[in-house]
Amino acid sequence: MRIPPRIAAVAAAAAFAATLFTGQAATAAPAAAPAVVASVGSICYSALPAEAYDTLELIDQDGPFPYSQDGIVFQNRERVLPARTTGYYHEYTVITPGSSTRGARRIVTGQQYQEDYYTADHYATFRRINFGC
Repeated sequence: MRIPPRIAAVAAAAAFAATLFTGQAATAAPAAAPAVVASVGSICYSALPAEAYDTLELIDQDGPFPYSQDGIVFQNRERVLPARTTGYYHEYTVITPGSSTRGARRIVTGQQYQEDYYTADHYATFRRINFGC
């Protein structure tokens, strides 16, 4: 099972901030992420195409990315993902073998709750990546 390093970093930062503000180590679990919009499905990490693993690794390492558009703000114009403020979501290319363009596959990340979504059809549908299966 792969746990993205950014999840561990967020938990550590929250614990440190709680210690600064209260003078005591945090003992409560962090708040759960908000419910995902019903139209968003899920996909097991193990069911992703091999190229998605490469993209997730690049995201964890903060690049370098193969396309200049990788990391740009995803606007959520389709309104398939939960509504968030502009700048919350960022998109990254999942390379499509044999395609002369970026193709239709993307990973879209959300910053506050560190959720990762996969789309194989250029934002028509999304599936939240489940790293536990």
